[in-house]
Amino acid sequence: MKQICVVGVGYVGLVTGACFADLGNRVTALDVDEKRIENLKKGIMPIYEPGLDELVKRNVKAGRLSFTTSYADAMKDAEYAFIAVGTPSADNGEADLKYVEAAAKSIAATMSAPLIIINKSTVPIGTGDWVADIVTKAQPKPIPFSVVSCPEFLREGAAIGDFMNPHRTVIGSLHRDAAEKVAHLHLPLRAPIVITDLRTAEMIKYASNAFLATKISFMNELADLCERVGADVKEVAAGMGYDARIGRHFLEAGLGWGGSCFPKDVKALAFMAEQNDLDPRILHSVMGVNYDRRPGAVKLVGEMVGGLKGKTVGLLGLAFKPNTDDMREAPSIDIVEELKKAGAKVRAYDPVAMDVARGIIKGIEYCEDSYKMAKGCDALMVVTEWNEFKQLDLDQIKSLLNKPVIFDGRNIYDPAVMKEMGFTYRGIGR
Repeated sequence: MKQICVVGVGYVGLVTGACFADLGNRVTALDVDEKRIENLKKGIMPIYEPGLDELVKRNVKAGRLSFTTSYADAMKDAEYAFIAVGTPSADNGEADLKYVEAAAKSIAATMSAPLIIINKSTVPIGTGDWVADIVTKAQPKPIPFSVVSCPEFLREGAAIGDFMNPHRTVIGSLHRDAAEKVAHLHLPLRAPIVITDLRTAEMIKYASNAFLATKISFMNELADLCERVGADVKEVAAGMGYDARIGRHFLEAGLGWGGSCFPKDVKALAFMAEQNDLDPRILHSVMGVNYDRRPGAVKLVGEMVGGLKGKTVGLLGLAFKPNTDDMREAPSIDIVEELKKAGAKVRAYDPVAMDVARGIIKGIEYCEDSYKMAKGCDALMVVTEWNEFKQLDLDQIKSLLNKPVIFDGRNIYDPAVMKEMGFTYRGIGR
């Protein structure tokens, strides 16, 4: 049993702490947000993530997982300290490291024995060296420590499965013994372990996210061409995906990517390239294609209903992806603004994200379910591909709409079936 401190109880930190506890370690999860820690002690989760509630409660009950706002308590007897705090984008795209800096200083001030400090947050290249310098300067007295980069590759909505069954574990450090100790911590996961230097490990994370974002933007650009020439982008993606060199994942055309990772990580990688006198043309194009999807979708809906002024449009889904309540960089935010700008009234329903959305998207009507939302709408837009939307009673939906118009921004319906049912239907690239 290892003694682990995890700093930050957001998507990454809470999942990391709960999973390591479930593997038999003793984990203390720390956050400076007193309300969040108070709620966790009561069993109230700060985020929606399938399976997380049960995992946390089981390990708290077993005595392997606890929560605190005190660095002194969290660092007592700790052998490993994971930094899993947010690294939001600044206005210029640079990653804001103020939370990482605060965590490093607090760890330095309270550590009392040799320690391995592990950067789990996505951080710019060179941050590991910077953290080591911060800790050295902030220590009241010299205590041996090592800094390791172990970037996370967790998908929201599938984070627990991704942690327990990773494709690989990436570990970077200038100290081989520290890297091997962190590797040993991950051995129960029985996944390939890649050990590199600090900066290479940090780059692997950015490169991975930027490449996946590129695949999505490529398919969105291809979808527009498919529409013009009469091809079906879903079938194109399926045909491409059988090629092992390409793979079938992240080939979905739609409204573009959002969330906490792709937007900020692509921006940060582009910023780092520019700071090193390079021109990241591909990265800028990847971002441009992505953000063009939202106004383009609203324009198509306007064409389908003969203009949006005075019309009511219903949104099926608000979260940036299914199985999460995360609204960060969600396409729905831009779509609502574009609809309102065009003079439309907006109604919306999401199975999980509406409480979060209410604090972000104002001036729209939030509805209890899909059917109440559809009543009286002139068009529906599928924004998030929740499973429950795939099995809607479309006959009932049709009877509730003022006009049988559906814009399917996630390609969850069959165009031929929708046409046969009497819908005016548009998907993406179909």
